[in-house]
Amino acid sequence: MDIKVLGPGCAKCKKTEKLVQEVIKETGVEATVEKVSDMMQIASYGVFGTPSVIVDGEVKCAGKVPKKDDIKKWLGK
Repeated sequence: MDIKVLGPGCAKCKKTEKLVQEVIKETGVEATVEKVSDMMQIASYGVFGTPSVIVDGEVKCAGKVPKKDDIKKWLGK
């Protein structure tokens, strides 16, 4: 599973990345997490609000910090 956390590095973006890492650790899901902070690369996903979470190429969340339960659903847990 390929997960990308999109954001320039603000507090909400860091919190989102931390939550994603925690859920992966708790559930044991095999996944790689990449932090994307380049605004041109973020825009290439069609996302204009950050933080955003992309799971296997699909935008799951944009413009807000997701809840842990939502992240678990995205990971199939």
